[in-house]
Amino acid sequence: MTKILVADDDHEIAELLEIYIKNEGYESVIAYDGHEALSKLHTNPDIALVILDIMMPEVNGLEVVKEIRKDSQVPVLILSAKTSDMDKIQGLITGADDYVTKPFNPLEIMARVKSLLRRSDNRVQDATPDVLNVGSLIINKDSHEVKTVSGERIALTALEFGILYLLASHPNRVFSADDIFERVWQQESVVSAKTVMVHVSHLRDKIEEATNGDQVIQTVWGVGYKIERR
Repeated sequence: MTKILVADDDHEIAELLEIYIKNEGYESVIAYDGHEALSKLHTNPDIALVILDIMMPEVNGLEVVKEIRKDSQVPVLILSAKTSDMDKIQGLITGADDYVTKPFNPLEIMARVKSLLRRSDNRVQDATPDVLNVGSLIINKDSHEVKTVSGERIALTALEFGILYLLASHPNRVFSADDIFERVWQQESVVSAKTVMVHVSHLRDKIEEATNGDQVIQTVWGVGYKIERR
């Protein structure tokens, strides 16, 4: 499941965002100061996005962004009561990807979160090698071909390839059915769980038939699907 870190010393704001994050099918990680935010990032390397208040005790949000950018390109959305253009510019120059002023509409926050996650996924996929080796599979990004290590081609539909490539290019990350639907179908998710389940089932059948039972895609019950790095 996609993890989102919320760092804000205002407990009410953090709890409000946590509710909306969970309602969208994401997992929230909460921190109440800059030190705790950096610690949570260190202990949760699979965090996919950070929502960060600027005015926090211990270490302020801009300093947290600077530390993050030393070794990570995880998307950062800044929240701040500061409304001047210079404050926004400073936040973006420091390395943030987006900036929202308080008070804010939580629905706008979630719309921006989804946009940042899509952009981040595109960056990851653009940087992914042209050929991925996953278990007994060889996945070619450019030709949309999937072969076994023995050279047998596996005929997949465009959607099946999209699901496989999404999971393979994010090893160990769990994607919910809604995540998969929005990224592969590129539509807002509407009662998509069964649709995704059927496509994953067909994809699995084709892979297992061609590889003598290699279970590449794993189900995390009640959460979603993943491919583990081997």
